[in-house]
Amino acid sequence: MAERSLTLMAVHAHPDDEATSTGGVLARYAAEGITTVLVTCTDGRCGDGPGGVKPGDPGHDPAAVVAMRHTELEVSCAALKVTHLETLGYADSGMMGWPTNEQPGSFWTTPVDEAADRLAELIRQYRPDVIVTYDENGFYGHPDHIQAHRITMAAVAKSDIPAKVYWTTVPSTAFAEFGRVMQELGVEWDDLDESTPQLGLPDDEISTWVDTRSYGPQKFEALAAHASQTENIFFLQLGQERFTELMGVETFVRVRDTTDAPLPEDDLFAGLR
Repeated sequence: MAERSLTLMAVHAHPDDEATSTGGVLARYAAEGITTVLVTCTDGRCGDGPGGVKPGDPGHDPAAVVAMRHTELEVSCAALKVTHLETLGYADSGMMGWPTNEQPGSFWTTPVDEAADRLAELIRQYRPDVIVTYDENGFYGHPDHIQAHRITMAAVAKSDIPAKVYWTTVPSTAFAEFGRVMQELGVEWDDLDESTPQLGLPDDEISTWVDTRSYGPQKFEALAAHASQTENIFFLQLGQERFTELMGVETFVRVRDTTDAPLPEDDLFAGLR
């Protein structure tokens, strides 16, 4: 009987989230023969429509946006060579405080146990060695990111399968460089208000630094697949080379480990191969 491949599962909130924070590791580990599984929790209906029309504005058709974003997601997965795509199909909840947060069927209103049971079934099916998702603040406070964190940690507890679990993050030094690049391009770098959770971590609090620069072209292509979403336009304006320089190392905090792999580490599968 053939030996089972090592498996990485990334749990994300919306179509396009996979490209920005984990596009590099998805592409790298697929190239190394590791099975990659992407779970996308929502349908992205609160994203921009064709021509950049915003949710709630005339001409924004949520059903059309869902169809468009699913197609974009499939193209992104093809660029990253994702082995399996699973979509939970919950309604996008929109940004914190939007009326869509409380609409029936929204991911934010879905009981954590209910969604966690569905994710736990996928964990039992694919038996991932490593799972990646967001921290308890959903990185920047988006309700769907927070909910993705909650259901992932609950599903891990229910299944007790993955050897390692990681939360995505960004080092403080990278935020400083990001601000300088934005200024170069003439993009406003507004101060965050007091209600915004802390973004990223000091460099010395990050456990895992994965070099994915060799897969920068694939990551850029994956993000370009989601060009309908205006928040991605800035990154695409950088061009592939500058984009790879800025986003070619993906960073994580290890929150579950059964391998005793020493920290810091440069491989999500340290201790497993």
